[in-house]
Amino acid sequence: MTGVQASVLVVDDDTISRAVLVRELELEGHRVAVAENGRQALDLLHASPYDVVLLDVLMPDLDGYDTLARIVDDEMLRRIPVIMISALEDVESVARCLEMGAQDYLPKPFNPVLLRARINGCLMKKRLDDTVRAQAEELADWNRTLNARVQQQVAEIERMSRLRSFLSPQIADAVVAAGDDSVLESHRREITAVFCDLRGFTRFSDVNDPEDVMRVLREYHTEMGKIIFTYGATVEHFEGDGMMLYLNDPIPVPDATLEAVRMAVAMRDRVAKLAEGWRGQGYELDLGVGVALGHATLGRIGFEGRFGYGAVGSVVNMAARLGNAAAGGQVLISQRVFAAVEDLIEAKPLGELELKGFYGPQRIFSLLAVKEQLAAARGSVD
Repeated sequence: MTGVQASVLVVDDDTISRAVLVRELELEGHRVAVAENGRQALDLLHASPYDVVLLDVLMPDLDGYDTLARIVDDEMLRRIPVIMISALEDVESVARCLEMGAQDYLPKPFNPVLLRARINGCLMKKRLDDTVRAQAEELADWNRTLNARVQQQVAEIERMSRLRSFLSPQIADAVVAAGDDSVLESHRREITAVFCDLRGFTRFSDVNDPEDVMRVLREYHTEMGKIIFTYGATVEHFEGDGMMLYLNDPIPVPDATLEAVRMAVAMRDRVAKLAEGWRGQGYELDLGVGVALGHATLGRIGFEGRFGYGAVGSVVNMAARLGNAAAGGQVLISQRVFAAVEDLIEAKPLGELELKGFYGPQRIFSLLAVKEQLAAARGSVD
């Protein structure tokens, strides 16, 4: 026995030849099926898988040539190796069978040793072909999976790009991470709102060329954007020189109020540097900032084709009123903001201020510095 078992189909109209082949093949440990003609052979091949076909050339009705041709033309059968067996010994018959797609040719009466070698050779080649085909299919599956992942990532990038065109990066990231738009649904949360406004911008825009106005705005927005990203603030909207920001939504921010006052001071100080250059060009501009703490309702706002993400509540109005009331270079904070970070900041009480839309005077404070930022600045000077 060879130790390699295979399923072999013997196709021969001669009873004695079939019996001899079956006996020799079974002695080698192979599983053997028989067919008396080509039509039976084709039926068996379509019904069960075979590893090798031993096919007689001369048979009635459907001879070996026609049977071989149908095997080769059949997508399901063409990979099964076929060994032609016949009493014919002429070179023309051998060549014709090999040209048609037969793997080998053995003459009758056959030599058992040579038969064994031919079958084992075909089995080895078939197993190699099967391995290569399986690897090719596996590679194709990997490629399909990779292509699907690439397409998914491209779609995700395109989706992210669309989201970033009208949402702040924090909101766009939150939407992508959630896998749906649930984070845009209305909800209530405590936020720290920050409103920034360039003092003197209205007069500046009235008396200067649009190109100069846009250049100054680009400088202002660029520098503010760097600070906003550093502190993880959400940009609700721009109004030319004014912008409304808030922290703690949609991404929770630890110590959001402290981060907000840190950001406000950093923005004030950065605009102070920009203002030095602007004054050299004859532009009198500076930054006023308002910071408020409270609960707001947040979610998607707008209309079909142009949605945004916004916050609604008195905390937003308070920040806007304080920002508008702040002088150039001043950061005004509400009573609640002061109470939340009192031990961490230096602030000056300004008493009470009437703010539009709020009942009664509101206690406000001028934020001078965040103690840790002030200590760091002094250390760098020393």
